[in-house]
Parts: sequence; C-alpha cells; structure tokens
Amino acid sequence: MLLQVENLKTHFITHEGTVRAVDGVSLEIPRGKTVALVGESGCGKTVTALSILRLVPEPGRIVADRMLLEGRDLLTLSDRQMRAVRGNRIAMIFQEPMSSLNPVLTVGEQIVEALRLHRRLSGRAARRRAIELLERVGIPAAAQRFREYPHQMSGGMRQRVMLAMALACEPDLLIADEPTTALDVTVQAQMLDLLRGLQGHSGLAILLITHDLGVVAEFADSVCVMYAGRIVERAPVERLFADPRHPYTQGLLRSTPRLSANADSHARTARLEVIPGEVPNPLHLPAGCAFHPRCERGKADAKCRTEDPPLAEVAPQQRCACWKAPGHPAKPSVTHG
Repeated sequence: MLLQVENLKTHFITHEGTVRAVDGVSLEIPRGKTVALVGESGCGKTVTALSILRLVPEPGRIVADRMLLEGRDLLTLSDRQMRAVRGNRIAMIFQEPMSSLNPVLTVGEQIVEALRLHRRLSGRAARRRAIELLERVGIPAAAQRFREYPHQMSGGMRQRVMLAMALACEPDLLIADEPTTALDVTVQAQMLDLLRGLQGHSGLAILLITHDLGVVAEFADSVCVMYAGRIVERAPVERLFADPRHPYTQGLLRSTPRLSANADSHARTARLEVIPGEVPNPLHLPAGCAFHPRCERGKADAKCRTEDPPLAEVAPQQRCACWKAPGHPAKPSVTHG
C-alpha cells in the first residue's frame, strides 16, 4: 500500500469554537490506482489533501493515528524532511491554476525551480527537462511556451502547466484537486486521457478530488464519499454506482444529469432532484448522524438523531456509515445514566 491514513483529524481552533473540518478520515491509496474523494463543497475534501501534505495553515491542527507513505509516518517528519516529500514523493495539482501559478515568473522558471530544488539539476539540464515535461503534457511549441507567463495562456494550458510541475520529479502520488474544473469537455477529456496514460506508464497513484461523478465513473478505481468532515461510504467505483447504500450517496447520484438517446421528452426536460437542506456548519454539527436533518429516513428517527453510525462493512469491499443502510450491523442504543 502506498499511502495509509488512519483516523485523520484536522481541527481549526477559533474564537467561536472548534471547526472539525476533517473528523476521523481513514483511507488507503494503492500504487497505480485512482481513489476519488467526492462530496459537496465544504465537506472537507481539500483540507484532507492539504493535511496529507501538512500544508494546513494556522490555526489548523492535524492529529492522526498514523499517516504512512510506504511505511514512513509523515507526522513524525521534521519540516525539512517534509519539504523533501512535497513535490518529490507527493505532488498536488491545486484547484485554480491562475491563483496557484506565480504571475511574475514564466511557467518555465516555475518548473525549473522544482527540478533544481529536488533533483539538483544544472540550469541547462533543468531547462531541457522542463521543456520535455511541457511536451509530455501536450503543450504545443513547448520551447516558446516555456518563456511565457501564466496570463498569456488559456485555462486548459495553465492546467497542463500545473500538471507538468507536479510530474517534474516523478512523484509516487499525485493529488489532483478538481483538475477538470472550468475546462470545456474536450479539454477535460484530454486531461483525463493524459493522466490515464501517465498512470499506466509510471504506476502513478492518484487521489482525485472532485464533485463530478461523471469523471469519477470514467476514471476512478474506488470512491470515498465525504460528508461533514467524514467518509460516509467507501466502495469500488462499479459497486458504488450500482448499489449505493448511504442516502447521501444516493442523493448525489440522483442529482447527476443523465443523457440517453432513448429517453422520452419528459425525462429530458424534467428537473434534476436535489438534496434538501445544506451542509451543516462545522462549528455546530448536529448530534447523531450529521446527515439526519436532510435525510427522509433519518430526521424522524431517534437513533439517527442521537447516535453517530460507524463506517461499517455492508457488503464485500463496501463500507457505509448509516444505521438504516442494508447490511449495516446496527448496534443497540446506549442508555446514558
């Protein structure tokens, strides 16, 4: 197993209280596989990724039982040792390339910086390698683009530059945070094909953070569904789409548009279903299951309102945190004296 995260908690201590942005997340990422982390905005996906890289700003606090990269606990590393991991063993494509790239440096300079820092290449060798990387991610006239600034490129080109920077040191794990956001469908397909090709060539593992379930269905091997800082369902991608057990997962899938040549006109014009309510304020999470105020099955159930369901096996290779999920080993209520 390349990466094992056990009981990750990332909390922000504020004047108003403690924000439990990530609250007990456990996941595993095998080498050469893609694990998708999905959920609504604000559920903790990006904070989970930043926690793995130990990039959570103050007043954030990261606590986990273990966070192992091929057996090496990242939580025990010094800041200097962790800097050697970032970009070298674990790289990240951030959500918005225009704000992630330095506007006063050419894209070539930004790629060269990582190569000289981690690989100790000379200026000439780093430049040559940077141009090769730009060609590898499908940027035409790479030698010319090497000298351009981010504002001179389209969104798709900037995203490719981010990918070239992430792959510069041939990392073992790539964290891709919404890598297809704001890209048109053609460029999106090209980006996914590029990632798939790179993965097949080098055995790259990918943690894909997205809200696009179509991308997940096409690209991921397994899926972790996140809600209010926790993983509420985890399964191989085929099983999750065929038989989702958590009501939140079911709601996400029902809200996804589907195109069918055989669909009647009513189905094509019908409004998409939505999940009622909103993601809860992490400062004031509801008691019991965090999803119960939005759940038709749980909002009137005393157990759902008072007891937090564990993430338990409900089928082979499928785990779910819902008292009412088929197959969940529901525990008896606990009476507090």
